Amino acid sequence: MDGVWVKRLRKSPLRVAGLMSGTSADGVDAAIVDIAPAGRARVVAFATFPYPPALRRRILDLAQSDTARVDDLCRLNFALGEVFADALVRLARRSRIALRSIDLVGSHGQTVRHLPKRRRGGATLQLAEPSVIAERTGILTVADFRPRDVAAGGQGAPLVPFADSFLFRDRRKTRAVQNIGGIANVTYLAPRAKLETLIAFDTGPGNMVMDRAAERASRGRARYDAGGRLAARGRVDAALLGELMRHPYLRRRPPKSTGRETFGRAFADTLYDRARRRGMRPTDIVATVTAWTAEAIADAYRRFLPRFPDEVILSGGGARNATLLARLAEAVAPARVRLSDEFGIDADAKEAVSFAVLAWATVRGQANNVPSATGARRAVVLGKIVPGSDVPRIRPKRTGLIRGR
Repeated sequence: MDGVWVKRLRKSPLRVAGLMSGTSADGVDAAIVDIAPAGRARVVAFATFPYPPALRRRILDLAQSDTARVDDLCRLNFALGEVFADALVRLARRSRIALRSIDLVGSHGQTVRHLPKRRRGGATLQLAEPSVIAERTGILTVADFRPRDVAAGGQGAPLVPFADSFLFRDRRKTRAVQNIGGIANVTYLAPRAKLETLIAFDTGPGNMVMDRAAERASRGRARYDAGGRLAARGRVDAALLGELMRHPYLRRRPPKSTGRETFGRAFADTLYDRARRRGMRPTDIVATVTAWTAEAIADAYRRFLPRFPDEVILSGGGARNATLLARLAEAVAPARVRLSDEFGIDADAKEAVSFAVLAWATVRGQANNVPSATGARRAVVLGKIVPGSDVPRIRPKRTGLIRGR
């Protein structure tokens, strides 16, 4: 980085954009955050830009090893770079924030394959070319956070514990920061725990199985169970729930991470078809897999956390599912369930905000993985830095690939 950037990056606070798309491949979450060195973050703008159905199908097809082609992966990487850049430009425009006021972009990209380390070395692949983002916006961009942790012997996930500690640590209360995206993950924050000893891991299924069940139950009319209304109409099948709770992943000790390879469409379709052959109604299947997500989270707390939390801080798309929220509150009682909204972080924005925080740490040269969570041999600085320019010289390319909401 040149002298101009070094000077700008020493400002307090820094204005950082976070860009994120999760394993459900719903679209781009874009957040603009003011971050102070003392450890405070303020969200100044947020929006989600859904992928249109055709683009989402391309992503999901390329996430399957039997349908992925190398040339398609290459093209999609650059296409998603345009989509992510366009999301930031549109958020800035609608929020009346000048692009030149943003010091930094942190982009998670779109995961298409995540192969956490087992006996052999792990691997992970996120698309959305950061060079395109930097070129279109003119802003220094940090991206591709997971590979450095994998190179250091970790699983490349979960990556949000650094940001969770930054945003939600309390001096007196024990907190579980629980995100429910496509996959559900938790960060355990004891009052005096050091960053390098944090406990964090993927608890198991999040929205991914629920989304597919809702899509099947609605015959393709819905991509997810909005508000948990389908699940509310169904009855939980205790026998099937018991079978699901015996899934091997739930018993595996941390550090651990998972993804579409374990709980993706193939798993969900097999489960749905088996349940239908047993005579279950579609809404009963949705209700049962919704209960499974909540029970798997509570079971992970009992198995793997040193003590049960005083509070559960919930974020992610699952936080908007009223049926799931009620089931989770019952499963983790007496812990109090609170949405991250109460702390000034929109539950839908929290993951995007987390990658803004990770990028902020990267440009400061601060190690931002958590080896106790990922299994890495040591703490490392995550991400690849692509320089921008002080003033954008190229008008962002209009892709027509995303819709705002």
